[in-house]
Amino acid sequence: MNRQPLPSPQPSPDPREFRGVVGRFTTGVTIVTTMADGVDHAMTVNAFTSLSLDPLLVLFCAEKVARFHDVVVSADEWAVSVLGEGGRDASQWFATRGRPMEGRLSGWRTVPGARTGAPIFSDAIAALECRTHAVHDGGDHSIVVGEVLSVSRPDPAGKPLLYYEGGYRGLA
Repeated sequence: MNRQPLPSPQPSPDPREFRGVVGRFTTGVTIVTTMADGVDHAMTVNAFTSLSLDPLLVLFCAEKVARFHDVVVSADEWAVSVLGEGGRDASQWFATRGRPMEGRLSGWRTVPGARTGAPIFSDAIAALECRTHAVHDGGDHSIVVGEVLSVSRPDPAGKPLLYYEGGYRGLA
């Protein structure tokens, strides 16, 4: 078998160009929450996906420099609220770096998850409560894998909030 040699390596893609290219992949928007020492913690996450049906597993990625990272990695349990079209303000707030540490969830309607006690947004279109199954290194992020303990649909008629090319969208 006659094979052609591989082309010489190309320079690594520019990180801005990479971000622009992967930004063309439409994602849903979630807020991951947990409790630590009786204090609520939350962060907007769009790097979330289902992973396995047997066992039931999901994953999300948390940037290592984010304050939320160490809290959720050390937490045993957490919740994911899948945001509906009305969740844009919450998404933006919980994505804001350096936001105040006091009263993190003040002004946002949440209920404690029945299995974990982690806050779930009342107007989420879907919610999952999870127990940490594994944490993997992912460069400047950690990949947090969770075993799904419960699922719910707080707003079953809601439409998803989408994120595409650096902006929020809804279904047409």
